[in-house]
Amino acid sequence: MAVPKKKISKSRRNQRRAHDALGRVNVVINKTTGELQLPHQVSLDGYYKGKEIIKEKVKAEDNQEQPEAAFAKAEEPTKLEEGKKA
Repeated sequence: MAVPKKKISKSRRNQRRAHDALGRVNVVINKTTGELQLPHQVSLDGYYKGKEIIKEKVKAEDNQEQPEAAFAKAEEPTKLEEGKKA
């Protein structure tokens, strides 16, 4: 195992750590929502430089019938479960 011959001075230790500091994060104000965001990124609402890039997904209200039907089927006991209870 390597063991240092001499103690590293505070000055030399701090010189080594001088490049470890975190820099400031550059943020810009989004034109459509007014929120802060990283530059050159698509916003959460799908806009980039004031233009809509990503269209909205189909609303969840239109597709709510399918999950409810699947949930209702899951609640019904199967024939095997009915046989075990009896």
